[in-house]
Amino acid sequence: MLNDVTVFDFETSGLKPDRDRVIEMAAVRIKNGQIVAEFSTLIRIDFQLDPKITELTGITPAMLTEATDEVLAFKILRNLMGDSLLVAHNAAFDLQFLHHSMQRLAGKTFTNSFIDTLTICRDRHPYPHKLENMASSYGIELDGAHRALNDVKATWELLVALHLEKPVDEWLNRLGYLSKYGPPAWAPNHANLFGTSNRYAN
Repeated sequence: MLNDVTVFDFETSGLKPDRDRVIEMAAVRIKNGQIVAEFSTLIRIDFQLDPKITELTGITPAMLTEATDEVLAFKILRNLMGDSLLVAHNAAFDLQFLHHSMQRLAGKTFTNSFIDTLTICRDRHPYPHKLENMASSYGIELDGAHRALNDVKATWELLVALHLEKPVDEWLNRLGYLSKYGPPAWAPNHANLFGTSNRYAN
């Protein structure tokens, strides 16, 4: 099942997929365990970036002034993904941004199957489940969290570790959400949504 995978990650201007914008994207296409394509870019925006986002990601407004055009960036990403299996950590977030961006820019969405490593980690491990926590649990190096390409490569290593621990096939198109927050506002039609909890969280 993992013989043709695209691991991807977005850094965004905010948390609302229908209003905010992707400011950095990264994706790695992996076939039979080998990286065959890689793409990473900052994306130009036409509004002021919230200082809180700069504090979180290290991405400054100046870095975005000469960045890649949004339409071009998403065309490259879509071509790289093709019909491969999509993988993200907290996929509910990234899949929503992918959908809303494609709808706004091209009037269409995607139909790729997906795996969410966060959903698997919530099932197998106690809280916390952030990528940096899970990377540490599996001995995965993650320098510069909240930069897209670093997160992508760590997510791929996490997926491999999870699969070696116990095959992840049963998690195909399964998307967990924290019951106290409710389901995501949008999810793929083929997603199997279910409520879960952060085990042992305070």
